Amino acid sequence: MKFISTRGGECVTGARAIAQGIAADGGLFVPESFPAVSSAELEAMLSMNYAERAAFVLHKYLDEYDYDALKGACEKAYAQFEGGDAAPLVKIDHGLYILELFHGPTCAFKDMALTLLPYLLRTGCDLCGVKEQVLILVATSGDTGKAALEGFKDAPGIKIMVFYPNDGVSKMQKLQMSTQEGENVNVVAVRSNFDDCQTAVKTIFTGEQYKKELLEKGYILSSANSINFGRLAPQIAYYFSAYLDLVSSDQIELGEPVHFAVPTGNFGNILAAYYAKRMGLPVGKLLCASNKNNILTDFIHTGVYDKRREFYKTMSPSMDILISSNLERLLFEICGRDAGRVSSLMRQLKEEGSYSLGEEEKAAVQELFYGDFCGEDETVETIYEFFEEYQYPMDTHTACAMYATDTYRARHEKDKAPVVVVSTASPYKFPQDVMYAITGNDIKDSFKAIKHLNIATAMQVPKNLSKLRDKSVRFTAVADKDKLYPEVLKFIDRK
Repeated sequence: MKFISTRGGECVTGARAIAQGIAADGGLFVPESFPAVSSAELEAMLSMNYAERAAFVLHKYLDEYDYDALKGACEKAYAQFEGGDAAPLVKIDHGLYILELFHGPTCAFKDMALTLLPYLLRTGCDLCGVKEQVLILVATSGDTGKAALEGFKDAPGIKIMVFYPNDGVSKMQKLQMSTQEGENVNVVAVRSNFDDCQTAVKTIFTGEQYKKELLEKGYILSSANSINFGRLAPQIAYYFSAYLDLVSSDQIELGEPVHFAVPTGNFGNILAAYYAKRMGLPVGKLLCASNKNNILTDFIHTGVYDKRREFYKTMSPSMDILISSNLERLLFEICGRDAGRVSSLMRQLKEEGSYSLGEEEKAAVQELFYGDFCGEDETVETIYEFFEEYQYPMDTHTACAMYATDTYRARHEKDKAPVVVVSTASPYKFPQDVMYAITGNDIKDSFKAIKHLNIATAMQVPKNLSKLRDKSVRFTAVADKDKLYPEVLKFIDRK
């Protein structure tokens, strides 16, 4: 299968799209067409385990990869997850389910892709004949950074560097990154927000002088952010798996529609659900849940994307984003795959700070998506009330998706389709906020909060988080947003 740029500049193989990360024109790579999964194939997938389902879905897009090797890589990646099931589906009530995506090495949904991406990237480079070392640059709002660092640590021929907003991640997220092991990793805090980190990294990716200088030093650039199709593609698989688990457990009949509620920041997670729908999975409505930074809710309701607004730091920091990169991939589809139209919208966003969809385009978005946002008080109330009713603790991001589910159901009482709420992080990644929501106790120390949260909920503490207390901090560098490239040079020149 070939991949094309959302801005019309390139047509490459899947391997090249993954190796390169982003198109030379600044666009994102998308499949030339969506591969179909038939009803018969869905039925055949019922008996597969998670790794087999993931390999099946991935090979639909990455057909130049050897299937058996891909399946082996999936089995190796998902064997790292606690509990024996990489993506367990938990029944909460009639028609309400939670898809737990936090059982991987870093306790967040990014592990679903980033445990597999090293294989996809290295194999992609080999298929393309890339001989240079790969330098991966990552901007993170909290979870991607740690998952990427863990996935790529000590990977041969690869170096990885992560930038995060210094005051824009939780204490536990910062500790996870700053204590990261591995000889090929580096972490730098940035005196700004995630959007500025992401913009600075994209500037390096698309700057010809930067790429030339790095190539002279023996490096090519790639990305572990969801702008890289290799990060996005593995996420499609868990929507298929959740649906199949509903069928195999006799919750639904094959072919019945299912809604998915997704906490959304950079739009990659919910876009993967849309891709699954385009492949033939019976996905109903996609509930796009935002936090107080409700730019996506406004976009779905009005068709206007306007980043000229106040930026809020919230208790769901992985969603503290005003520039949702993956939305460009959706725009490409909504605009009839008109690369010129997408380029124009992206130019308007960069130069004017906003863009507006036409009426037909807006209607197409609203047909697919329901949008709502959850403020700070509502996040606390949702965590508390849900725990009181079901004794199930959820993190602050998942709470936003549960809130959106509640408002959708209240406004659409006749819609009886099941809803799967996508849980993106362990409550123990945000123990102070979850502990406060459940008990009202404001505990300052993260590890004390973990201990008390365990007592209050009896939910098992992930091993990798409990070990953090004893790890030494390795990375303390802080840089201004316009000084990231010098930090890159220092890293690759380090002996």
